[in-house]
Amino acid sequence: MTGHKISSSHPPKPPTAEEYRFQSLRLLRSRRVGIATYDRLIAEHGNPAAALAALPEIAAAAGETNYEVCPEGVIAAEMRRGAQAGAALVARDDAAYPTAMHDLHDAPPFLWARGDLDILKRPMIALVGARNASSLGTRMTRKLAADLGEAGYVVVSGLARGVDTAAHHHAIDTGTVAVMAGGVDVIYPLENSALADTIAARGLMISEQPMGLQPQARHFPTRNRLISGLAQAVVVVEAAAKSGSLITARNALDQGRDVLAVPGHPFDARAGGCNMLIRDGAVLVRSAEDVIEAIASPPARASQNAKIVGTSQPPSPPARSLRDTAVLHRQILDRLGPSPMAEDQLIRDLKAQAADVTPVLIELELDGQIERQAGGLLSLAPQVEQGTKRRQTNA
Repeated sequence: MTGHKISSSHPPKPPTAEEYRFQSLRLLRSRRVGIATYDRLIAEHGNPAAALAALPEIAAAAGETNYEVCPEGVIAAEMRRGAQAGAALVARDDAAYPTAMHDLHDAPPFLWARGDLDILKRPMIALVGARNASSLGTRMTRKLAADLGEAGYVVVSGLARGVDTAAHHHAIDTGTVAVMAGGVDVIYPLENSALADTIAARGLMISEQPMGLQPQARHFPTRNRLISGLAQAVVVVEAAAKSGSLITARNALDQGRDVLAVPGHPFDARAGGCNMLIRDGAVLVRSAEDVIEAIASPPARASQNAKIVGTSQPPSPPARSLRDTAVLHRQILDRLGPSPMAEDQLIRDLKAQAADVTPVLIELELDGQIERQAGGLLSLAPQVEQGTKRRQTNA
């Protein structure tokens, strides 16, 4: 038959909302595409399909050959797994997306959520602390969670052992959100499986990670920024001087959230981080009333004598093109080696601004390409160093 061909002059149909979402998630899941890169690609190319088409050429310009974008089958499998788990995919422009996260310069383009999405519309306070919490620390967490819940606040935590577990348990009836380091269908630790089921039924579980992803050590610091990003304030109940809870506190400071801490005995290592925070200006917490009074205070009053509480949101770093970022990645990796180097020395060697280099260092650290040593020193990750040696040998 003839005469029934569609003219090529007709413009292609615009993608449906589901197609746009599918391609957006495919772009985000493509290798070496983080949140900042994702946002730049969408801004530069207008839509995810065009950005996906341009990715191999961009990667080649950055020195990476044979680059392949995330296969469609991977995204289809993720969507099926989400449906099987009863999880909803919430995009950054959806009405259900948490309003507080729009303040973040690295707000996840997508969140997987299991449970009651309406909880995200309520005011939240994060309770975080030691996994090996003391009896007193656990009791304090229970009391804070119950009293803050009675006052109308949703309690946010990370479903870890110790303080997190106590916080979730005693906020079930009033509202709690568990922020996961892996997929929302992967429970870690396993001992909290029953608690996770209860939260999914009566509260909410969220994650920016793909369905089915087993959490690894590098996922927890990125998870912590979401705990603080959801909340008006972060209360640290027990934390050692070097702990993930202090990472959450630093994230809160960077995000303009209030940081508060429960004091502990100077001889108890589990209280070292909390006592340091209080020394540096965090509000000392004895009860839920202290928390509520602190977050109700005007920011100016809270920040008069403290650098922790009531700080304003820092300005976002200037946008860089994807090619410029790739060049900076390569320059950093070329200058680092197995011997640790001071971060400020690296910045001086690069003849660049700290505001430009720091976000890229964080990306490389989270990607496992560089490691941060004691004293803020930087070095190449062992696998990257071995790959560099092999390339030099082959050359």
